[in-house]
Amino acid sequence: MAQVGQLEVSRQGYGAMGLSHSYGRADEAQSVATLHRAIELGITFFDTATGYGAGHNEELIGRALGWRRDEITIASKFVHRPDGPEGRRIDPAEAVDASLKRLGFERIDLYYLHRVDPDIPVEESIGALGRLVEAGKIGGVGISEADAGQLRRAHATHPLTALQSEYSLWTRGIEAEILPTVRELGIGFVAYSPLGRGFLAGVSAPEADDRRSVHPRFQPDAVAANAERRRVIEGVAARLDATPAQVALAWVLSKEGVVPIPGTRHVAHLESNWTANDLHLDAATIAELEAAFAPGSTVGERYPAEQLRLVPREPVAA
Repeated sequence: MAQVGQLEVSRQGYGAMGLSHSYGRADEAQSVATLHRAIELGITFFDTATGYGAGHNEELIGRALGWRRDEITIASKFVHRPDGPEGRRIDPAEAVDASLKRLGFERIDLYYLHRVDPDIPVEESIGALGRLVEAGKIGGVGISEADAGQLRRAHATHPLTALQSEYSLWTRGIEAEILPTVRELGIGFVAYSPLGRGFLAGVSAPEADDRRSVHPRFQPDAVAANAERRRVIEGVAARLDATPAQVALAWVLSKEGVVPIPGTRHVAHLESNWTANDLHLDAATIAELEAAFAPGSTVGERYPAEQLRLVPREPVAA
């Protein structure tokens, strides 16, 4: 087991985004089967959001897992303006009530501000979520993709349970300031996209209806450059009789206080990811991997331009 703030959760969680959003069409029966298998394996921490499939993901989680509600920890997230910077402003209380209705639950264990709105002080957003803790509607307050300064301001307003940010071998920008701040303040850390949106597991050419097709890191030149580094993961995997995905996940799991939430639609991939809990990387292997993926060495920004303004920037290779 692991800790995310005051929450005790499984060593790996499950990121449900791909069951409704971003990676092309998902099959509902397959999604439900994958969620049920996650429970059987021992996964207790499930991550969703209001924006994943315009609410579909929360509804799916509620239908598929509601019968095991007392055994699991549910996290969800909201943004103030789901339709972009000019959209109607959503109040946190309104967002939580809508999430509770879609999930069919009386309480959400962890609720994040999914992105800090540049026009709304973070203290205002987090303060409103704190009042929802007092009202018993959510168990803890989280924030996603905040920088160190925003973290401090948010935590001073209401104690944060968790920060959720992208973190993997090819996305290590949080290590300089953000991760040390989380540890200093005693905030839990949840790592999304620990497999580099599948790239570290071997994905290189997403389908046309897959959102990764517009991501800078999945453009042909970037894929070719980053694949050179991926070969180091593949070499380690061959040496350890493991898969590249297991090696990449084991690296994240080796970091103190970090709980990854890999997502997949496939039971076989889920089972394979789960076995990374038992894969030990020695210090020399960790150093080998980190030398291949030094911070800032990954070619390409991690998001398209319109999304970059809402996340902390990290160095990009020349």
